[in-house]
Amino acid sequence: MPSIADAVIPESKLARAITEYVRDTETELLFNHSSRVYQFGALAGVHRGLKFDRELLYAGAMFHDIGLMPSHSSKDERFEVDGAHAARYFLRSHGIPEDDAYAVWTAIALHTTPGVPQHMHPVVALVTAGVEMDVLGLTYKEYSDDERKAVVKAFPRTPRFKEDIIQAFYDGIKHKTETTFGNVKADVIADKEPHFHRGNFCSVIRRSQWHG
Repeated sequence: MPSIADAVIPESKLARAITEYVRDTETELLFNHSSRVYQFGALAGVHRGLKFDRELLYAGAMFHDIGLMPSHSSKDERFEVDGAHAARYFLRSHGIPEDDAYAVWTAIALHTTPGVPQHMHPVVALVTAGVEMDVLGLTYKEYSDDERKAVVKAFPRTPRFKEDIIQAFYDGIKHKTETTFGNVKADVIADKEPHFHRGNFCSVIRRSQWHG
């Protein structure tokens, strides 16, 4: 039977470097959230019988929201891509092979793309699994009470986490609302900015320079 021991954070030199870097960069809200994403993702991997690299999963989980921070936010890229770039650069600078760094890049870039990651590399699948559990609660019943309590005890949720994380999303992307076209973060902008007009896929097709 899976236990919380299956979600223990790696004690490697790389994992310690990741922890230090992300703790110094992110808010406490996002650091704790990212830590829970790792633990829920690792537990999901055990539940599903997947073989996965815990260091790479930890990197993907911890860096997945770093693109929301001003220090890692570009002017015109999706925040997921900003975070993916940051993680890849960090891992390559620590001697991680490109194939592994790219798996983490992909995990972060796709973590807000429902329906795709679960069919991909285990690290890609499990970063999204952790996010979907901690933010959306989609798989809440797939974890035992003991598992949920242990994860939250180690990395507490704020009393108003649901609203706090939505606000964190908004604060991180409000300067580049156009990057939310076609993804779930458009809902965040619409929630916070009632007059926001989101891009429309059909309108883009109809306004293209193609005839017909």
